[in-house]
Amino acid sequence: MTDKIPVTVLTGYLGAGKTTLLNRILTEPHGKRYAVIVNEFGEIGIDNELVVGADEEVFEMNNGCICCTVRGDLIRILDGLMKRKGKFDAIIVETTGLADPAPVAQTFFMDQDVSDAARLDAVVTVADAKWLSDRLKDAPEAKNQIAFADVIILNKIDLVTADELAEVEARIRAINPYARLHRTQNCSLPIAEVLDRNAFDLDRIIEIEPDFLEEGHHHHHDEEMQSISVKLDGEVDPEKFMPWISNLTQVEGPNILRCKGIVAFPDEPKRFVFQGVHMILDGDVQGDWKPGEKRSSRVVFIGRDLNEKAIKEGFLATAA
Repeated sequence: MTDKIPVTVLTGYLGAGKTTLLNRILTEPHGKRYAVIVNEFGEIGIDNELVVGADEEVFEMNNGCICCTVRGDLIRILDGLMKRKGKFDAIIVETTGLADPAPVAQTFFMDQDVSDAARLDAVVTVADAKWLSDRLKDAPEAKNQIAFADVIILNKIDLVTADELAEVEARIRAINPYARLHRTQNCSLPIAEVLDRNAFDLDRIIEIEPDFLEEGHHHHHDEEMQSISVKLDGEVDPEKFMPWISNLTQVEGPNILRCKGIVAFPDEPKRFVFQGVHMILDGDVQGDWKPGEKRSSRVVFIGRDLNEKAIKEGFLATAA
């Protein structure tokens, strides 16, 4: 896991502030070099002086970042970038405002060469505090972008009242109770809150929200989206768990937007951590269980039309 290049997928509905955020990442003196893949260079408004040397698809920025335009296929561009490995520290993929982030996120699991070299670090969604509630009613993509997120930047909070802000946050939490939520104006937040999150690691969520794993924690639900969290005090049997999670994602995949979990296997000193997008799963052992730490197992699913009872029973039945 450690030598894989981290990839941040930046998403959000039209006009929410993705370009503002991207410009900040590309201009701030953070000392890191990013390869940035954008949908259309023309839309982006990256100031011209940022672009130093340019060939057809790859632009070098003045702070050492590389920018690619997605005229070709994402996989082809990633393969090209991998040949330049060492020239950058991480990759940022900006999706079009109308996009469902799933296909982009899936690329990092599906293509063997890409998944060998890169790992999905986090899906970051920029949301417009003023217009998000309307978009959630009329644009399914906006809802998917929120459901998919590991980090949500609720931008333009200066344009709404305190009550409106509370209401839009409740809508977000009803769809996705687990993402880290930041309130911003002009996407102004420390870059470390966006990049290199290792959102693959559920521990980070538990630090932020200790009651995340408690039953009955989700006090509001979106009428359409569900979030299901199941905890097992103890270890799971890999001979039962692996077929169960694999089968569940194959059968329910279209309805599962995101899933992630940390589980304990008997006689394994490290935690098994997995995450998935629809039917595609990626998992690895990472990070030792600390001495004296309770070896518990937990899984989280966000999706639509999921059978909560069956998922809970199925997971609990994998206990070692």
